[in-house]
Amino acid sequence: MSSVRQPERASHPDRPSPKKIIRAWQLYVLMALPFAYLIIFKYVPMYGAQIAFKNFIVTKGIWGSAWVGLDHFERFIHSYDFTRILGNTLLLSFYNLLAGFPFPILLALGLNYLRSRTYRKAVQMVTYAPHFISIVVIVGIVKELLDPRIGIVNKLLDFFGVAPINFMGEISMFSSIYVWSDVWQHAGFNCIIFIAALAAIDPALHEAAVVDGASKFRRMWHIDLPGIMPMAVILLILNTGHILDVGFEKVLLLQNPINLKASEIIDTYVYKVGLTAQVANYSYSTAIGLFKSVINLALLLAVNKLAQRTKQASLW
Repeated sequence: MSSVRQPERASHPDRPSPKKIIRAWQLYVLMALPFAYLIIFKYVPMYGAQIAFKNFIVTKGIWGSAWVGLDHFERFIHSYDFTRILGNTLLLSFYNLLAGFPFPILLALGLNYLRSRTYRKAVQMVTYAPHFISIVVIVGIVKELLDPRIGIVNKLLDFFGVAPINFMGEISMFSSIYVWSDVWQHAGFNCIIFIAALAAIDPALHEAAVVDGASKFRRMWHIDLPGIMPMAVILLILNTGHILDVGFEKVLLLQNPINLKASEIIDTYVYKVGLTAQVANYSYSTAIGLFKSVINLALLLAVNKLAQRTKQASLW
């Protein structure tokens, strides 16, 4: 009587065998470096986030401090500064997103149609360079340009008979100064990814459009913009996930006692409450930071879901 041969169990196609792992050990070592970075600097610090729900006392430590639940969150939401700080943060974020997001796209489209290679490189150098300048230097340049006595802007206004303006002392001008200096600094560098997306568009589409007599504007509208739209949607989703991360260093450096009413945002408030106050309140500042992170995560998930429902590119 012949024995029935048992079928061999098929190995999972996505599961590497030990021999394959040993053969490609260099790749796993290379992958271990960013993985270790994420664990050490992103996940391990989450252990300290629990002090947002405690009355943290340094001498008692995290585990020895008493739980207070959501008291710090309720204190922040019901505080006198909550509406002003959240409003300033949202205003700067959405203003920066609306003003700064289209400029890299427009710059990439313009550079894509330049015929002179020398002129194109010159424009790229001029627009890319500010990105590599320190924020401290950028703020110094902005303050020098807008100085009411020696600033170039006020010198030009004086030439046309307009009285000098203290731009850094005008509350209504703070958001515009922050946003447009940020656009000047980062628009050139941010357009690199759109230039790469434009390079991936099939040249045959442009050749057919030229044969049909399409103008450059029509080619931009019907070929280039649809070609880079998936990348633009992905970047928009990622930017929405950082809607409350305005830019702590630059805002803090641009602040002064006069414009504080418009320049105080969540990050600067957390810095002052948690570190520079006479009695540092670590639990309260941690709760505010955690509140901001939860809002950012909720916005990221909502915008990504909206992109999925509208049949646009999404993160997952």
